[in-house]
Amino acid sequence: MRTRAAVTYGLNTKFDVKEVELDDPAATEVLVHLVASGICHSDMHHVTGDQIAQLPMIFGHEGAGVVEKVGSAVTHVKPGDHVVMSYLPSCGTCRWCTDGQTNLCDLGAYTVQGPQLDGTHRFHDDEGTGLGQFCLVSTFSEWTVVPGQSVVKVEPHYRLERACLVACGVTTGVGTAIYRGGVRPGDDVMVYGVGGIGMNIVQGAKVAGAKRIIACDINDWKLEQSKLFGATHTVNPTVTDPVEFATELTWGVGVDRSFEAVATPETIGAAVRSLRKGGVATVVGLTRHDQPDIPINPSEFVLWQKTLTGSLNGGCNPRNDIPAMLRLWDSGQIDLDGLVTKEYRLEEINEAYDDLLAGKNLRGVIRYEWADNGVNS
Repeated sequence: MRTRAAVTYGLNTKFDVKEVELDDPAATEVLVHLVASGICHSDMHHVTGDQIAQLPMIFGHEGAGVVEKVGSAVTHVKPGDHVVMSYLPSCGTCRWCTDGQTNLCDLGAYTVQGPQLDGTHRFHDDEGTGLGQFCLVSTFSEWTVVPGQSVVKVEPHYRLERACLVACGVTTGVGTAIYRGGVRPGDDVMVYGVGGIGMNIVQGAKVAGAKRIIACDINDWKLEQSKLFGATHTVNPTVTDPVEFATELTWGVGVDRSFEAVATPETIGAAVRSLRKGGVATVVGLTRHDQPDIPINPSEFVLWQKTLTGSLNGGCNPRNDIPAMLRLWDSGQIDLDGLVTKEYRLEEINEAYDDLLAGKNLRGVIRYEWADNGVNS
């Protein structure tokens, strides 16, 4: 079949929106008609070469849609089911899956290689070139074929143009606060960077019962927005030193938990220095793949017993936590509508990323046109 998709052919190039060929799903795969896809910075890291991916590729990994067709071996979803993508598939049998760490599944190694799990491509351009699928899902396409392990069925009453956000940004942020960072009731929390991921760390810290939540960002508009999601204090590091701010606010003690969602060595160092004795700093932002070091004195870990850890997909189990995040939305504990600053058509994807890089959006969303009785309404 033919589908419109945004194709990236080379590093630091614009997305090329064009029609491409899409093969039928194999036995273990699913054909999905996309309703919406979130605009996430992670894709841009691979477009610029900060992270490595095999090009040409169709990016996009934060998607939701409706199942159109399933392979003969797929039993957990059927045509007509509403699904949210999991950008990290889980096999259920490797060491990490059986230990409950499905976000670390060995299948994650395939997410930037290009072909599907069997080593062949589902997307092809008119020249016959195989087009890679980012995270095996490629949600910057109206239609996509994905592994059965990459779709999570959700209840049909959820609006998919918002539910798509729990495919990555919301799950990563809220999960990072609760699971990886371990925010507890009464904790003082600091979040470095309140964009698409950091704002959801703020939401997660609020859900977990944090006492004070400090949002740190150089964008004053985002700082103001953070108050709507649970931040109790804000600090702009171009005006006030954030480590000093955190130290003074906590009477010289430091915060219990800090989170780094900017992806610079300097902010990682600041996140560690902001901590109290025994505190935990969690890094969720992607730095360059060849970043050699971060400015942290090792004595911080020995004499103050601080912990520095990382977070992939918030430490979440997608099959459990994607529905769980949607239930939090249902109950009003997290806000998905407020995260979406602007919606775009697929043809406007380059504008969407320009807006993201300019700091104009918390989250942009690509909306696909549907003629199917309000599925996308």
